Amino acid sequence: MDAKTTAIVSYIGWIGWLIAFLAGEKEDPFAKHHLNQTLIINIICIIPLGITQIFGFVLWIMGLVNACQGETKPLPLIGNWHILK
Repeated sequence: MDAKTTAIVSYIGWIGWLIAFLAGEKEDPFAKHHLNQTLIINIICIIPLGITQIFGFVLWIMGLVNACQGETKPLPLIGNWHILK
């Protein structure tokens, strides 16, 4: 998978993220950026509060749009968090 495909697939829930992580281009900075953001969004959406789920959904839409447009804009509030190095 190329970097843009990896970034887009990572936004398809946990299974998409896992496929992108295992089969995608992990070393590309663009793909790594979106893998990080998607992982954080997925973790936020685990919390069973309505506000966190709505916030996670809004971030998910913003991140998916950025991935489709080929941009690496950090998302609000979580853009500077990095789980994957």
